[in-house]
Amino acid sequence: MREGDSSKPFVLKDQNRNKFNLEDFKDHHILLSFHPLAWTSICAEQMKSLEKNKTKFESSNMIAVGISVDAVPTKKAWAKSLNIKETRLLSDFWPHGEVAQLYDVFRFKDGFSERANIVIDEKQTIIFYKVYPLDELPDVNEVLKDLF
Repeated sequence: MREGDSSKPFVLKDQNRNKFNLEDFKDHHILLSFHPLAWTSICAEQMKSLEKNKTKFESSNMIAVGISVDAVPTKKAWAKSLNIKETRLLSDFWPHGEVAQLYDVFRFKDGFSERANIVIDEKQTIIFYKVYPLDELPDVNEVLKDLF
Protein backbone atom coordinates (compact mmCIF):
# COMPACT_ATOMS: atom_id res chain seq x y z
CA MET A 1 0.00 0.00 0.00
CA ARG A 2 1.00 3.61 -0.40
CA GLU A 3 -0.29 7.14 -0.05
CA GLY A 4 -3.43 7.68 -2.10
CA ASP A 5 -4.68 4.10 -1.66
CA SER A 6 -8.00 3.39 0.01
CA SER A 7 -7.72 2.05 3.53
CA LYS A 8 -8.70 -1.53 4.29
CA PRO A 9 -11.51 -1.96 6.83
CA PHE A 10 -10.77 -3.94 9.97
CA VAL A 11 -12.00 -4.64 13.47
CA LEU A 12 -9.56 -5.38 16.32
CA LYS A 13 -9.85 -5.51 20.09
CA ASP A 14 -7.94 -3.09 22.28
CA GLN A 15 -6.24 -3.75 25.60
CA ASN A 16 -9.63 -3.54 27.35
CA ARG A 17 -11.28 -6.01 24.98
CA ASN A 18 -13.29 -3.21 23.35
CA LYS A 19 -13.76 -3.45 19.59
CA PHE A 20 -12.12 -0.87 17.38
CA ASN A 21 -13.85 -0.76 14.00
CA LEU A 22 -12.00 1.53 11.59
CA GLU A 23 -15.23 2.36 9.80
CA ASP A 24 -16.68 3.86 13.01
CA PHE A 25 -14.18 6.71 12.79
CA LYS A 26 -14.84 8.08 9.30
CA ASP A 27 -15.11 11.62 10.71
CA HIS A 28 -11.51 11.55 12.01
CA HIS A 29 -7.99 11.11 10.79
CA ILE A 30 -6.62 7.85 12.17
CA LEU A 31 -2.96 7.19 12.92
CA LEU A 32 -2.17 3.49 12.81
CA SER A 33 1.12 3.21 14.66
CA PHE A 34 2.41 -0.32 14.05
CA HIS A 35 5.10 -1.64 16.37
CA PRO A 36 6.78 -5.06 16.38
CA LEU A 37 6.23 -6.36 19.91
CA ALA A 38 5.20 -5.28 23.39
CA TRP A 39 7.75 -5.26 26.20
CA THR A 40 10.54 -3.89 24.03
CA SER A 41 12.12 -0.51 24.74
CA ILE A 42 11.59 1.30 21.43
CA CYS A 43 8.02 0.01 21.16
CA ALA A 44 7.36 1.24 24.69
CA GLU A 45 8.65 4.71 23.83
CA GLN A 46 6.58 4.71 20.63
CA MET A 47 3.37 3.96 22.54
CA LYS A 48 4.17 6.41 25.34
CA SER A 49 4.67 9.05 22.65
CA LEU A 50 1.13 8.44 21.38
CA GLU A 51 -0.22 8.87 24.89
CA LYS A 52 1.87 11.97 25.56
CA ASN A 53 0.70 13.65 22.33
CA LYS A 54 -2.99 12.78 22.62
CA THR A 55 -3.99 16.46 22.97
CA LYS A 56 -2.06 17.38 19.82
CA PHE A 57 -3.78 14.58 17.93
CA GLU A 58 -7.21 15.62 19.16
CA SER A 59 -6.64 19.25 18.13
CA SER A 60 -5.92 17.91 14.61
CA ASN A 61 -9.05 15.70 14.64
CA MET A 62 -6.85 12.61 14.78
CA ILE A 63 -7.12 9.41 16.78
CA ALA A 64 -3.87 7.53 17.30
CA VAL A 65 -3.81 3.80 17.99
CA GLY A 66 -0.98 1.36 18.51
CA ILE A 67 -1.09 -2.01 16.76
CA SER A 68 1.00 -5.15 17.23
CA VAL A 69 0.61 -8.92 17.03
CA ASP A 70 0.54 -9.27 20.82
CA ALA A 71 -2.53 -10.84 22.46
CA VAL A 72 -5.09 -8.72 24.33
CA PRO A 73 -3.94 -9.80 27.84
CA THR A 74 -0.38 -8.86 26.92
CA LYS A 75 -1.53 -5.47 25.64
CA LYS A 76 -3.49 -4.89 28.86
CA ALA A 77 -0.54 -5.70 31.13
CA TRP A 78 1.83 -3.67 28.98
CA ALA A 79 -0.48 -0.62 28.89
CA LYS A 80 -0.74 -0.77 32.68
CA SER A 81 3.05 -1.01 33.08
CA LEU A 82 3.51 2.01 30.77
CA ASN A 83 0.73 3.98 32.49
CA ILE A 84 -1.16 4.25 29.19
CA LYS A 85 -4.75 5.11 30.05
CA GLU A 86 -6.12 6.94 27.00
CA THR A 87 -4.44 5.43 23.95
CA ARG A 88 -5.95 2.29 22.50
CA LEU A 89 -3.46 -0.51 21.93
CA LEU A 90 -4.91 -2.90 19.36
CA SER A 91 -4.23 -6.62 19.22
CA ASP A 92 -3.54 -8.02 15.74
CA PHE A 93 -2.99 -11.43 17.31
CA TRP A 94 -5.47 -13.64 15.45
CA PRO A 95 -5.65 -14.22 12.62
CA HIS A 96 -1.98 -13.56 13.23
CA GLY A 97 -0.94 -10.20 11.81
CA GLU A 98 -3.95 -9.96 9.52
CA VAL A 99 -4.21 -6.16 9.69
CA ALA A 100 -0.45 -5.72 9.32
CA GLN A 101 -0.73 -7.91 6.22
CA LEU A 102 -3.61 -5.78 4.87
CA TYR A 103 -1.42 -2.70 5.16
CA ASP A 104 1.72 -4.42 3.77
CA VAL A 105 3.76 -4.05 6.97
CA PHE A 106 3.87 -7.67 8.17
CA ARG A 107 7.33 -9.26 8.36
CA PHE A 108 6.60 -12.88 7.51
CA LYS A 109 10.09 -14.11 8.37
CA ASP A 110 9.81 -12.59 11.87
CA GLY A 111 6.09 -13.05 12.59
CA PHE A 112 5.50 -9.41 13.54
CA SER A 113 4.92 -6.05 11.89
CA GLU A 114 7.31 -3.41 10.72
CA ARG A 115 7.54 -0.23 12.74
CA ALA A 116 5.29 2.07 10.72
CA ASN A 117 2.99 5.06 10.88
CA ILE A 118 0.04 5.15 8.53
CA VAL A 119 -2.51 7.97 8.53
CA ILE A 120 -5.99 7.57 7.09
CA ASP A 121 -8.16 10.61 6.40
CA GLU A 122 -11.92 11.09 6.74
CA LYS A 123 -12.43 9.72 3.21
CA GLN A 124 -10.67 6.50 4.25
CA THR A 125 -7.68 7.32 2.05
CA ILE A 126 -4.09 6.78 3.15
CA ILE A 127 -2.44 10.20 3.31
CA PHE A 128 0.78 9.26 5.14
CA TYR A 129 2.66 5.95 4.96
CA LYS A 130 6.12 5.47 6.41
CA VAL A 131 8.03 2.40 7.49
CA TYR A 132 10.87 3.03 9.94
CA PRO A 133 13.94 0.95 10.77
CA LEU A 134 13.10 -1.37 13.67
CA ASP A 135 15.63 0.39 15.88
CA GLU A 136 14.27 3.91 15.17
CA LEU A 137 11.65 5.68 17.26
CA PRO A 138 9.08 7.34 14.96
CA ASP A 139 8.61 11.05 15.58
CA VAL A 140 4.87 11.70 15.88
CA ASN A 141 5.49 15.40 15.24
CA GLU A 142 6.59 14.37 11.75
CA VAL A 143 3.07 13.11 11.10
CA LEU A 144 1.43 16.26 12.43
CA LYS A 145 3.87 18.60 10.67
CA ASP A 146 3.56 16.89 7.29
CA LEU A 147 -0.23 16.76 7.36
CA PHE A 148 -1.45 19.84 9.16
